[in-house]
Amino acid sequence: MSKPNVFTRVFSAIWGGADIVRKVLHLILLLVVFFMFAGILSSGGPPSLPKKAALIIAPNGTLVEQLAGDTFERAIGEAMGDGEPQTLVQDVVDALEFAKDDDRIQAVYLNVTSLTGSGLSKLQRVAAAIEDFKTSGKPVIARGDFMSQAGYYLAAHADEIYLHPDGIVWMQGYGNYRSYYKDAIDLLRIDWNVFRVGTHKSFVEPYMRNDMSEEDRETRTRLVSQLWELYRDGIVAARGLEEGAVQAYTNNLVENARAVGGDLGTVAVNGGLVDELRSRIVVRKRLIELVGENEEKPDSFNAAGMDEYLAQKRMMSGGTENDVNVAVIVASGSILDGSHPPGTIGGDSTAELLRKALNDESVSAVVLRVDSGGGSAFASEVIGNVIKQLKAADKPVVASMSSVAASGGYWISMDADVIFASPATITGSIGILGMLPTFQRTLATVGVHNDGVGTTPWSDALRADRAMTDDAKELFQIVIEEGYDDFISGVARGRGMDRADVDRVGQGQVWMAGDALEHGLVDELGEIDDAIVAAAEMAGLDEWGIKYIEIEPSPFEQFVMDLIGASARVGIDPATWVRKPSALEQVAEDVLQQTNQLLRFNDPMGIYAECFCEDFR
Repeated sequence: MSKPNVFTRVFSAIWGGADIVRKVLHLILLLVVFFMFAGILSSGGPPSLPKKAALIIAPNGTLVEQLAGDTFERAIGEAMGDGEPQTLVQDVVDALEFAKDDDRIQAVYLNVTSLTGSGLSKLQRVAAAIEDFKTSGKPVIARGDFMSQAGYYLAAHADEIYLHPDGIVWMQGYGNYRSYYKDAIDLLRIDWNVFRVGTHKSFVEPYMRNDMSEEDRETRTRLVSQLWELYRDGIVAARGLEEGAVQAYTNNLVENARAVGGDLGTVAVNGGLVDELRSRIVVRKRLIELVGENEEKPDSFNAAGMDEYLAQKRMMSGGTENDVNVAVIVASGSILDGSHPPGTIGGDSTAELLRKALNDESVSAVVLRVDSGGGSAFASEVIGNVIKQLKAADKPVVASMSSVAASGGYWISMDADVIFASPATITGSIGILGMLPTFQRTLATVGVHNDGVGTTPWSDALRADRAMTDDAKELFQIVIEEGYDDFISGVARGRGMDRADVDRVGQGQVWMAGDALEHGLVDELGEIDDAIVAAAEMAGLDEWGIKYIEIEPSPFEQFVMDLIGASARVGIDPATWVRKPSALEQVAEDVLQQTNQLLRFNDPMGIYAECFCEDFR
């Protein structure tokens, strides 16, 4: 019996594979139907709250203006226990605002154990929402097993603060450290060609030096000192402490710990930072006193989780949109050329969101919420062009700066009609840089050489395996200088300033918001709510809604996310199906993340408005 020919065998293999795929898809479909059915049976409508309950606010990871990553992939990652822990500032603020006037919510339980970090401006905004909630007369009870610097800042605004007996309040102050690579670059024989304009444009220093320049040291010393002062003042005011109490706690930690036999919790109590040391069980009893015991879960208090509570309240309120709206668009993360998911500012994708506001008849004004240390100069200009279009269409644009709006982050803000900054915003860094590493000497050490011919002096000018020519270097520097000229000229036009004055406060210098206000780089100190009101007033609105314009998941992605929610409600945790990464795999992932910091540079001209401003902690 002869064997089938090649075509038949290939076709049979393809069909066999397709049949396997068909069966798998059928299985998935059956699972989908099951999950949907189970979810519908289990949900029975929005969860009901007891007449008295405590709202649980337990921020996880870092506080952010925008959750990073593709919405669909983030939902899958969270379901599989592999998502990056983040908490949206707006969610916490909205939950506290709803709870303030909700008679069912009799207290807030603030658990800061899992809050690992945040920009100070975000902490200040949440702290203000806590203080506003307290005007209702309802108590805020804060606790933590371990309180990070960010976590303690929020806890300090509670009525009662409880630390686990084995816990610690860890306040390290603010610092700004980075790695320098000059020796490594020399050792690897890399020619790291650097071009910049600005006496203080220090982003490229790690590729040129082994330590911090004196100009950069002066700037960063000023910034960390101002941040630390704002942090200390906030704690002292919230807790009613004596001036210098926070500095004394950090400076004398070793001495005070030795005096109490290493009991760091007692050091925090003695320093007035917390009220008492209490275990989780004792704190639960305190909450039971306030809101009653849960009938279905003995030894637990009546509670409402923030996510479920917020979803219910938003659904019942009908959302924030109206017939006439102020649009809010968040620009958070590094600025890159092209389209990118949330948590990164894509020149094309962010411009598209702005164009939606431009073409939306229900939008009368726009607030651009900026939280970025910059990136691609070209992408920044693409975004700035649409902002100019909005203004030309008589739709006022107000920039609202979060923790950082520097370099490219300032570029996309400079054409706004008005700029608001939080008191803790880091901004400025008006300067331009370019980098082009070449590896011909590195390759030569392993016997790899490059040769060839070209028709113009530019045929080999920008190859990574050939030395950069003198003409190419000169051209690159000309372009960088022209880019800086465009930057300061754009600031001068947008801000109504003299070009020489912009150059004086530019040169890559970085400023806290108060200094930026004095220099004319921002108009007002205030939060996003102030920016929204200002935008509405500029548009002549008496009543308005708020329309959040963001990248939305496709119908299929939304379907899968709803499915994940349904499976969670019936007690199915997909994360249990996933093997946890080993310690070695986690180290490898960290290395890849560091590498990605270089790979993300994708400006088509290799020109960047970038500030090393997002790592002040």
